[in-house]
Amino acid sequence: MTGPSPLRALIADDEPIARRRLARALARLGGVELVGEAGDCDQTVGAVRALRPDLLLLDVQMPGGDGFAVVDRLAGALPPVIFVTAHDGYALRAFEAAALDYLTKPVELPRLAAALSRARTWIAASDRAERIAELQATVAALRAAPREAQAPSRDLWVKGRLGHQRILIDSIDYIRAERDYARLVIGSQSHLIPETIAALAERLAAFGFLRIHRSLLVRQAAVRGLGRRRCGGLVARLPDGTELPVGRSHAQRVQRALGVRPAAE
Repeated sequence: MTGPSPLRALIADDEPIARRRLARALARLGGVELVGEAGDCDQTVGAVRALRPDLLLLDVQMPGGDGFAVVDRLAGALPPVIFVTAHDGYALRAFEAAALDYLTKPVELPRLAAALSRARTWIAASDRAERIAELQATVAALRAAPREAQAPSRDLWVKGRLGHQRILIDSIDYIRAERDYARLVIGSQSHLIPETIAALAERLAAFGFLRIHRSLLVRQAAVRGLGRRRCGGLVARLPDGTELPVGRSHAQRVQRALGVRPAAE
């Protein structure tokens, strides 16, 4: 007796690293065939129409629009959708109530397994058209929500030996890239999180974080001064004496952001 056919899934996310992580998680769980990947809205719409996946794992924020735009554009051709995003604001409760599921990054295996189980149940049900209509209605409601409801969260969650810990964004001094991860530095403490420096730079710009180097973000309010290294490059000085190198390609923008008149290199 053969088991159920694997779910044919499509991953849509603008970050290749995020796509790889999610693909590895799906492979670990089994029962899913990854039929394709997409990196922006147009690619996602085209891939869904061409590949007709059973399930779409969709990021909310992508170039060329967003996940909501993908839902709108696919209309009657929309497969079941699991939203996967780094942002856990007001939309979380609404999507859990009306959409198939809404997962926040980093996605944990038990949570992903539960979402896949929910997808299989939905695909087997007879009210799929009704559920799609509910999802589209939810998207419309979210877009009409007051802007203050969309305020980004002012904290990050990090996972440690004792469980999850809330880190206030305003307490972070700087963030350093460590390959596919990032290290949040808070005084003498640090926490490693599974996000890229590029994703964090975009996410934290609204909180006054400044990209000063390809591998460094610094909270602008934590910078106490700019200095010069012997080799001529700039450094950003923190109150505890830490000196962070400023990349040459970032130097003039960093000086302008800090209110310092840019000097010729």
